[in-house]
Amino acid sequence: MDASAGSGNASGGAGAGASAYCYYTLLGIRKNASATDVRAAYRRLAMKWHPDRWASDPGAAGEANRRFQRIQEAYSVLSDKGKRAMYDAGLFDPLDDDDQDFSDFMQEMLVMMDNVKNEKPDTLEDLQKMLQDIVSGDGGSRGGGGVGGRVPSDGTRRTRVAPYPTQPRR
Repeated sequence: MDASAGSGNASGGAGAGASAYCYYTLLGIRKNASATDVRAAYRRLAMKWHPDRWASDPGAAGEANRRFQRIQEAYSVLSDKGKRAMYDAGLFDPLDDDDQDFSDFMQEMLVMMDNVKNEKPDTLEDLQKMLQDIVSGDGGSRGGGGVGGRVPSDGTRRTRVAPYPTQPRR
């Protein structure tokens, strides 16, 4: 048979759950492989280990069937963004049927994180002014509006809201 199936290797995919092998190693790809790379590796290995190809050799048919099932399992996880994120984080359990809801949640979180990455971050000067305002406790006494008198580089203004209404002392 082929050693590339990685049937004893648990490194790299800490979230393999009940599986004792790394899905990336099983498919022969790197952790940063694209969806196209995952699909190509799956197709190549599925063709190689498909049980119909091994039907004429009953001794190898059982092993081919096991490898084919592992390849399908690896592909089903690594081709789904949510499941892949859970697997990479060590949270995926292939025997847990409730993972689909969490997978959907992870998918939504990944989309939100991608959207946040595209927002313009504060400049170093903005961050320095924020730190200075926090340390000095100014709370906006410099004028110019916003928090501590600073206006973010994107031109938007932010306001500070007191957690509790202040009562004048008598």
